[in-house]
Formats: sequence, structure tokens, C-alpha cells
Amino acid sequence: MNVRDQLLVAAAQVYAEGGYHGATTRRIASAAGVNEITLFRHFGSKETLLREALARCQAESATPLPEEPRDPVSELTDWSRSHLRDLQVRAPLIRTCLGEFAERPDLVTPEISCPVRAVRALAAYLARLKQRKLAAISFDERVAATMLVGVLFSDAVGRDLVPDMYSGDPDEALTEYVALFLRGIGVDTSGDRGGA
Repeated sequence: MNVRDQLLVAAAQVYAEGGYHGATTRRIASAAGVNEITLFRHFGSKETLLREALARCQAESATPLPEEPRDPVSELTDWSRSHLRDLQVRAPLIRTCLGEFAERPDLVTPEISCPVRAVRALAAYLARLKQRKLAAISFDERVAATMLVGVLFSDAVGRDLVPDMYSGDPDEALTEYVALFLRGIGVDTSGDRGGA
């Protein structure tokens, strides 16, 4: 990993742990194994470094949904599992970003955030399901996508904070989220889950 990448990874980690004020350039440089002068040579300022580090975190994404839907239960379960894991890995960073958004909204670019990109991808997939008559009812794809992504986001960020709110087994909960969602948009799930 080159120095620039080391700094970006360290900046995201230190920011997740300590927020904006705790993410000093000294701490970031130390975590990256470089000195502060190197940090400033590469990024010029703490704000630029953090903005780039957070944008980079947002740029990484989950498994893509297929262009030609064939098995909505399997495809959406795999995608949801990948998206949920991605969010779980980033949960500390997400919580910090949410907590500091009012004070520093310029650090995060909402339109490229993981949830926004996930909603776009899922809405497009749902439109393809409708075109292929795999979803039996009329619905707004963006509203439906927002609903499922919101549930995954809530589970990833909140399960360890308020565990009593969630089903005991995360994998079983994920399977049920997807099954309920698909039944809600008129996809037959009986063949895959035995009527669950």
C-alpha cells in the first residue's frame, strides 16, 4: 500500500474512533506510520484528507444485482447479505458521520453515500423485476428500495446498540427481511422458503 492509501485508511479509522476533533493530523500520521509533514504534502489539510478518506469509503460497494433477474429470492438475499456486511464493517464510521453531520455536513457527500447508491441499484433491479413480470403488484421502485435499504442500514448500525429491537439471529432476520419485502411487492417466495 502506498503512503497516500495508508493515510486514507488511517484517516477513516481515526475519524471513526474519535470524530473530527479526535482525528488530529498527528494521530492520523502516527496510525499511517508517517510524519505530519508527509500528511500535509499529500493532502494539504486535515479537511481535504478526511473528505477524501470518507469519499473513498463510500465508493466501495456491495455485490451488484444482476441485469437479468431470474431468481429474485436468491439474488436479493445475496445482495442484501453483501450490503449488510458492508454496512456492518463500516458501522463505527457511519455512526461517527451521523453524529457529526450537523456540525460538519461538508465532510460527507450524501449523493454518493452507500445507502443512496444502494437505493439506486435496488430500484433499477426492481424495475427490471416489474418489466419481466416477476413482481405481481404495482409499486414505486424507489420507495420499495428505500424501505429495504433502510432496514438493512438500521440493522447494521443499530443491532449492537439496541439488540432487543432485533431478531436474535442476524442471518435469520436477513432472510425474513428479504422474504417479507419480496412478498410485499408480489414476488412468489413459496418455492424458496416453504411459505415463510
